Amino acid sequence: MATRSKPAPLLFRPLPRGSRLFKHLLLIGFGLVMLYPLLWMVSSSLKPEELIFREPGLWPSTFTLENYSEGWSALKHSFGYYLWNSAVLTGLTVVANLIACSLAAYAFARLNFPLKKLWFALMLGSIMLPYHVTVVPQYIVFSKLDWINTIWPLIVPKFLATDAFFIFLMVQFIRTLPRELDEAAAIDGAGYWRVFLQVILPLCTPALATTGIFTFIWTWNDFFSQNLYLTNSDNLTVAVALRQFLDSSGESSWGPMFAMSIVSLGPIFGFFLAGQKYLIRGVATTGLK
Repeated sequence: MATRSKPAPLLFRPLPRGSRLFKHLLLIGFGLVMLYPLLWMVSSSLKPEELIFREPGLWPSTFTLENYSEGWSALKHSFGYYLWNSAVLTGLTVVANLIACSLAAYAFARLNFPLKKLWFALMLGSIMLPYHVTVVPQYIVFSKLDWINTIWPLIVPKFLATDAFFIFLMVQFIRTLPRELDEAAAIDGAGYWRVFLQVILPLCTPALATTGIFTFIWTWNDFFSQNLYLTNSDNLTVAVALRQFLDSSGESSWGPMFAMSIVSLGPIFGFFLAGQKYLIRGVATTGLK
């Protein structure tokens, strides 16, 4: 006697072609709405300054590259100087976070030490602590060390594993790795450092890439901390240098500012696209356990 097959659950039934088309059109519409500010800024950077707010459309009636040439040399140094400052600061911050956070994550995920659960809970609790609560005592400490107007307040804390979010992300990733790998290496005589460097670290590429990408983006776009500690015009980064296009009276060189804003977005897009594959793998894997 033939048995009647059960219908597929409602959540797993394929959508009709019309519904899928509507869903795609809706997503495209939301995507265009989110991209509109960026497209408007690109369009404004190609307009003469007097037409930026006179023509609200995206397609300029007159194209010009004068904003780019003017913005590149409008400040005390060329804009490439500030790009280099940001690249040095961001590169050191990424390296510091990768080293410190991976070591801390390995300790929490694999090693046993006194009060481990307590320290892990305190580390997670620091995620909920607003940065502005600690900025005053940190500024006092760095001022006592005579580090104001240097990059050390922005880099040294990263070597001390102060970004609890990335530590937690790596802990979750390392916990998905089989402990048999550690045990096999220990049988061969490997110690903790060798297990970390030759077994755990090579397998953590997705998590490391995720940490590196987010650290790069957050550091490159950080205005508050860099504006707080870097006051000398010779030490300014891109985020702070863009503020120099706006004077104290509220007037601004809008065209050059928009043009240099587009230039400053280039490294972010390039870094993100280069590591997008590892970013997706890292985020997906750390959510499995």
